[in-house]
Amino acid sequence: MVLLLTTLKHTRNPAVHLCRRCCSSPRSSGGLPALRDEVLVGSSLELVRTVGSQVEVRPGFITEEEEAVLLQELEPGLRKKRYEFDHWDDAIHGYRETERLRWAPPCEEILNRVRSVAFPRSASLLGPVHVLDLDKAGYIKPHVDSVKFCGSTIAGLSLLSDSIMRLVKENEPNEWLDLLLTRRSLYILRDQARYDFTHEILKDEDSVFKGQKVPRQRRISVICRNLPG
Repeated sequence: MVLLLTTLKHTRNPAVHLCRRCCSSPRSSGGLPALRDEVLVGSSLELVRTVGSQVEVRPGFITEEEEAVLLQELEPGLRKKRYEFDHWDDAIHGYRETERLRWAPPCEEILNRVRSVAFPRSASLLGPVHVLDLDKAGYIKPHVDSVKFCGSTIAGLSLLSDSIMRLVKENEPNEWLDLLLTRRSLYILRDQARYDFTHEILKDEDSVFKGQKVPRQRRISVICRNLPG
């Protein structure tokens, strides 16, 4: 299934408020030790308090060994695809993607842990898991996922690289949040953060969090969604 994306442009002002990590974890996370406890900055304290309650980042959600298990499952299929630099609606640059319905038991165990923390037990989930592989030079432009294809919650694992996800309120570009997605972290977006804000993954040259450069490498995201309605 290819998701319908709406691309939007915006500007941004300097960050003024930050939030500590949403959940501590004993699992190993990526680099950037100076930022490891800070996962979200925003344009205002009010925005951090309101929309920030619908955004969750869990650094080190999976271990290095679990990341290796997922990569071992994904790499053979991804290597057969070429990176594309002209997405059909111009929302993604430098990517290849796939969907997987069936996973080896160790991977399924990891995904079940994602589902258990991101979705209510009674939630109807989208069957295939979306896998998006961004080249080092790739990036995702501001967009809102179509509500025709996915529901109120999206949960994604970040493999291979740290990155910055930016949320910007539609039609109000001065209201924004930046999320630090360290390697092996889990992010969850719910409700207003899903529907009223665009989200994007920044280019390497724009990848800065709280004044510190966050180098972007090749990045794979493993994304679970619930069904609409």
